[in-house]
Amino acid sequence: MQGIYFPGLGILFDKVLSAITILNVKLPMYAICVTAGFILALFIASKEAQRTGQNDEDYLDFFLWLVIPAILGARIYYVIFNHERFFQPGKSIGKTLIDVINIHNGGLAVYGGLIAGVLAGFIFARKRKLNFPLFGDSIALGVVAAQIVGRWGNFFNRECFGGYTNGLLRMAIPVNYFKSSYLQALRRDGIITDEMLNNQEQVNGIGCITVHPTFLYEGLWNLALLIFLLIYRKKKKFDGELAMLYVAGYGIGRFWIEGLRSDSLMVGPLKVSQLVAVICVVLAVGVIIKNRIDIKNGKTPKVNYIPPKADDSDDEDDSDSDSSDEKTSAKKESSKQEDKKSSKTEDEKSAKSEEKSEEKKKNKSDLKKKLQDKKSDDEESDDSDDEEDEDLYDDED
Repeated sequence: MQGIYFPGLGILFDKVLSAITILNVKLPMYAICVTAGFILALFIASKEAQRTGQNDEDYLDFFLWLVIPAILGARIYYVIFNHERFFQPGKSIGKTLIDVINIHNGGLAVYGGLIAGVLAGFIFARKRKLNFPLFGDSIALGVVAAQIVGRWGNFFNRECFGGYTNGLLRMAIPVNYFKSSYLQALRRDGIITDEMLNNQEQVNGIGCITVHPTFLYEGLWNLALLIFLLIYRKKKKFDGELAMLYVAGYGIGRFWIEGLRSDSLMVGPLKVSQLVAVICVVLAVGVIIKNRIDIKNGKTPKVNYIPPKADDSDDEDDSDSDSSDEKTSAKKESSKQEDKKSSKTEDEKSAKSEEKSEEKKKNKSDLKKKLQDKKSDDEESDDSDDEEDEDLYDDED
């Protein structure tokens, strides 16, 4: 039977394929989910790079370069902590090597891929002379999104589930889905337990084991973590803080979820992923605390943050955005003052010009008046001479 059921939620998938065939090519659903997650990671990381003033082409180059190191890291991690499955007495070197390389025989470990990714990112950032902490912040957002999508590959493969449960979120897998030899191997490795087989639940008349859907738990945890990081990114105090919050947040969730799983890699009595999760949380929290102390002591770590444009209506503008607004306002005020000064100067020039014009008019008027007065005096003088001549004539008579 190929169904997967969530009877507590009333959700029943009668046919869930582990692979699909396109043009006679069989494509595992696990590979499709991982590829989709990879593309989503690149998209989100590139968008964050653009937002923070980085070159998004660096991220395309890095993701293309990352594929092989990530797969190798995930596989090597799995083989190291599951070595007894691959390295057996009397087994030929050739057969052992083939089993190690064949990723269909066994699997890939997330933490191995993450560790390899960090090393690859460090080398890439140094080679390109990038700000590695800032580079890590952008990558962290993409990686956590990729994990949300990639984990659904475990759903299609009916793997990475937890122990027995009859809780609300229980996942029911038909027992007859597992072939006899495969079922025996799963029982031998403790992945399917007697408790599961003894407490089968009938779903549509089919006997099913009911287990914790740990892939779903991790997907929901990572979704909450992604939302938190997207909200907090504008308030981060130093480059690399988002990456450290991701490492710590994922570590906390993984420690809890790993405690529910029945297929964990072990080192002695300890679950490897829980041990690695504790180390990651301690290191990440330590880095965050150190940088916070440096800030209090006046050492301000570099934050490469570019505030949103003026038309961005986001209420979560940080102090950098406020500072930018103040500078813009100051520039506007300065421009206004300069305009006022310019206007005042023009007015003064206009007033002086009018005064000069009035003065010229007045001078012209005075000159005209003087000329008229002089003309009048000349006429009076002529009249007086005429009168004298008449008197002289009279005397002669």
